[in-house]
Amino acid sequence: MAAAPVNVPRMKLGSQGLEVSAQGLGCMGMSAIYGPPKPEAEMTALIHHAVASGVTFLDTSDVYGPHTNEILLGKALQGGVREKVELATKFGVIFVDGKREIRGDPVYVRAACEGSLRRLGVDCIDLYYQHRIDTTVPIEVTIGELKKLVQEGKIKYIGLSEASASTIRRAHAVHPITAVQLEWSLWSRDVEEDIIPTCRELGIGIVAYSPLGRGFLSSGPKLIDSLSEQDFRRHMSRFQPDNLDKNLKIFEWVNAMATRKCCTPSQLALAWVHHQGNDVCPIPGTTKVENFNQNVGALSVKLTPDEMAELESCAAAGEVQGDRYPSTANTWKDSETPPLSSWKSE
Repeated sequence: MAAAPVNVPRMKLGSQGLEVSAQGLGCMGMSAIYGPPKPEAEMTALIHHAVASGVTFLDTSDVYGPHTNEILLGKALQGGVREKVELATKFGVIFVDGKREIRGDPVYVRAACEGSLRRLGVDCIDLYYQHRIDTTVPIEVTIGELKKLVQEGKIKYIGLSEASASTIRRAHAVHPITAVQLEWSLWSRDVEEDIIPTCRELGIGIVAYSPLGRGFLSSGPKLIDSLSEQDFRRHMSRFQPDNLDKNLKIFEWVNAMATRKCCTPSQLALAWVHHQGNDVCPIPGTTKVENFNQNVGALSVKLTPDEMAELESCAAAGEVQGDRYPSTANTWKDSETPPLSSWKSE
């Protein structure tokens, strides 16, 4: 496979020295959540292609599978690949009797880290996120244990995922937080009110997951027709028929501008995230080389301030119909109070 023809620049993520590719690769869909696991050989080839193309920031979690995505990455990182990548994984979400629970107690934090190190086949994790915030354990306690793991050389940098501004501040006071991972795209913009400003005030890098609106900003409503019965997106509020019909106009606006700019809707949506600032790293996921190459092409799409404003006006927060997660995902929630659409920690 030929490498993507776009030069992938490097960027500083956070203030502690971590350098990553300006666009990452979300690996979740290779093994879980978005339908059945994909063929291991194909996914390994895709990971190798990404690294050869300059996309070296790889994102996984112990809950993807669970565990199988980390195992996949562990195999793909053999043969000298590990030294070429920035490896991020997460802990904090577990399954108990088929239901998701959140844990952040020190004993669990340490055990989770040891498990990820073993599955990934590495001595050290570059960026270790708390995947969701355990509101029963003070964040200071969780970060205290992560700080010990840094001191022991088992992790290099600490991250948080889907944390509130107050949680980020409290965590950062215990040990510098290098990155906060959050959902940020043209149709998920609630983080712009207080999470993004807090990260920037503290010098924390921003990692945007689902920057393509879980595929909606790539394909529009027709996406739903291609999803397997096991695909989590079939249960998401925004993909239900009534909401999907209403959200269609957002895709139509994006598609129209993409046509004018001679790029794909995916590239335009990703370019919008890139243009949010040099402290933002989107991590679109894919299981296809052709989609990966298309996503990397977003790095060459330039947007003027007027084009940014046009996109933002047509995809304002109030225009999007449906919550980010289905009601059945309450166990993923970090908050002890509604609304589910905010899905933040307290």
